[in-house]
Amino acid sequence: MRFAGVAAMAAALLTGLPHAGARAQSVEDFYKGKTVQVMIGYGVGGTDDLWARLIAKYLPLHLPGKPTAVATNVPGAGSLLLANQIYNTQPKDGTVIGLFNRGVPFEPLLGGQGTRFDPAKFNYIGSPDLDTLVCAVRADAPVQTLADLKTKELIVGGTGSGADSQTYPEFLTNLLGLRMKLVQGYPGSRDILLAVERNEVQGGCVSYDTIARDANFRDGKTRILFQAAPKADPRINAPSVVDLADTDQTRQALALFLRRQQVGRPFAAPPGVPPARVEALRAAFADAMNDPAFKADAEQAKLNARYVSPAEIGQVLADAYKATPDVVALTKKAFGR
Repeated sequence: MRFAGVAAMAAALLTGLPHAGARAQSVEDFYKGKTVQVMIGYGVGGTDDLWARLIAKYLPLHLPGKPTAVATNVPGAGSLLLANQIYNTQPKDGTVIGLFNRGVPFEPLLGGQGTRFDPAKFNYIGSPDLDTLVCAVRADAPVQTLADLKTKELIVGGTGSGADSQTYPEFLTNLLGLRMKLVQGYPGSRDILLAVERNEVQGGCVSYDTIARDANFRDGKTRILFQAAPKADPRINAPSVVDLADTDQTRQALALFLRRQQVGRPFAAPPGVPPARVEALRAAFADAMNDPAFKADAEQAKLNARYVSPAEIGQVLADAYKATPDVVALTKKAFGR
């Protein structure tokens, strides 16, 4: 499915037609006394959960009408379950937003199964950070360098299908010939790191913010083997997996895959929400991130705040959906599709 810009534009023009009553009611009047659900496509305790709960705490303070907000975990299929719910079954009135995996909006382009949405029609609210995916290993793992992954096997833990901890090892193994053996079924990134500590697995691919909070990493018991992002993250003293791409087409396929990093942790409302409420949610999200108390809470939780606007998210997706058929085909092949 190509990026449905024309369809999205048409949908935006039609959105307000059935809502004459909604237009007459002010945004403040609508939200007064309401509860906004902030839905999280993952289990409790990971970085996504921490961010969503922080957003749920501060978003209502900056919305007209000062509603309350409740954070709800809806894990499943690497957050694809939640994305489908947000798009198809959740209220389209501005009382629900959801946080799903950054790779989910690319799934229709890359032949993902079970997608029941047009990514262009989500009302993106923003992202609170722009984190980098890293693969971390035990200090005593047999793989000591990125180059070692070409000849030595590394056993890594993963969660469900579609999550970063599963997607990155499988994709990089298929595209670049790395030797990562994936053990799936862990509920979340914290559980993967505990499995590394217990030596059930030798490593895992998680966000840098997640590994940076881990005591074993701080104590030198685990270390970062490589980082995976379009541009090297200056916070991370580790080589980039991009260095292993040895042909132009491979580099382009890797670049297409890594575009997901640029959308951060996307929060979105369903399609069909009245435009004035979408704008209110977007403004409240941005204002919350500028709130000194929000910044202090994020710093205390060791979260690296970096606002990504809805316009930036939309542009990254639009550019990705312009990829040439041969690059898309190679990227899909690396996904095993």
